This record gives sequence, C-alpha cells and structure tokens, in this order.
Amino acid sequence: MSTYILVHGAWHGGWCWYKVVPLLEKAGHTVLAPDLPGLGKDKTPVSEVSLALWAEHVCRLLDAQPEPAVLVGHSRGGIVLSEVAERRPDKVKTLVYLSAFLLRSGESLLQVAGKDATSLVVPNLVVADDQSSCMVREEALRDAFYGDCPDEDVTLAKLCLAPEPMAPLATPVSVTEENFGRVPRAYIECLQDRAVPLALQRRMYTDLPCQKVISMDTSHSPFFSAPQALVDHLLAL
Repeated sequence: MSTYILVHGAWHGGWCWYKVVPLLEKAGHTVLAPDLPGLGKDKTPVSEVSLALWAEHVCRLLDAQPEPAVLVGHSRGGIVLSEVAERRPDKVKTLVYLSAFLLRSGESLLQVAGKDATSLVVPNLVVADDQSSCMVREEALRDAFYGDCPDEDVTLAKLCLAPEPMAPLATPVSVTEENFGRVPRAYIECLQDRAVPLALQRRMYTDLPCQKVISMDTSHSPFFSAPQALVDHLLAL
C-alpha cells in the first residue's frame, strides 16, 4: 500500500480532495490532504507565505512517513511538487501533475501563465491593493474551474476559496537533474480545462517530458467532477 500526499491548487485547500481521500483510503492507502500555509484553515499571514515555506511544509509531512510517498499536485500545486522533489528526491515515489504547472528551472508560474492568452483565470484576476494576494472574480469561477462539476461543489468552493498569496507565484522554480530530475513523474491532462488550457499543459509536459501522460475529458477540477476516474488513474500509476 502507498502513501498519497495531495497538494491543492491556488485559492483552494485540502478540502477540495474530499471525494478523493475516502476512495483512496477504501483501496487501503494512507492519504494526507494538507492545507498549505495561508490557505484552507491555515492562518499563516499572507505576508509570510513563500514557495519555500510551502515546500518545507510538505517536506515535513514526507519526513514523517516510513516509506516514499506519491505526491499529487493540482494546478499551482505543481510548483510545490517540483520544489519538494528537489529537496527530498529519495522520499518521493512518483510525482503526479494534475493539470498542474510543470515548470523548468528558472521559470515562475506568473511568467508561464501570462504567456497563455486563452486561460479564463488571468483576465479575471483581482489583485489586492497591497499586491500581496489575489482572487478570481466570482462570476468567472464556474467557467474557469468547475465547468462540469455538480452545483453543490461549486457552492462549496465559493464558500471555501481564500486569497492566493502572490509571492510564490512570482518565484522561479529551482530544480536540478540530479534531484528533481531522477524522480519519476506523470501528467494527467484535462481536456476541457479553461484555467490551465490544454495547449499550455501539453507545452509544459513536452518541455519536461513525463514517463506517462493520462487524458481526462474533464474541466480543471476532476476531483469534483470525476473522482472515481481520477482515483483509478492514480491507482494505475
């Protein structure tokens, strides 16, 4: 049996995996779905949040596990996965990028996302006056993130989404072939994604090839719209 650590994307928290966790546990696995600092129920001030802080938070969870874990990162969670694998390559069994930002060393999320003119997220960002965090306009949330998701999950998300710290998004990922490069990685692309559009997903996993690429005919959030199919793919890996 494996340990899975599920790393949520921007604005979300560990709550977004609520359908996935019990399905993995039913299959006999150990599952952790943490809130990253500053998001979900974690009250770390936005001004203190950095990409390094997020990575170290997940590293501490990894260090507490008796065996290497499978890391699953959704969307922005991809940059956390890469930084964790760089720090703890021997503690990670597999990296799974779920419609996630898979960046080359030196690239930042804002830099890469800004080059895509078709995402519904970028034009609907609302940045705080002090530039420390951002949100997405509420009227754009369903189309951007939850196009095929049940109404109750869209309602849940609108209640639970929190301001996303800006500093990690502007921080270049720093990875090496010696550490990050030797950890097996897979990519799950979402064909109907309007947040991280398919062309961008494919550009990223072409630039940094993965051992396996899986396609799901869903929007950006298959943990809501197709949790069993998502779990089946994770178990197959």
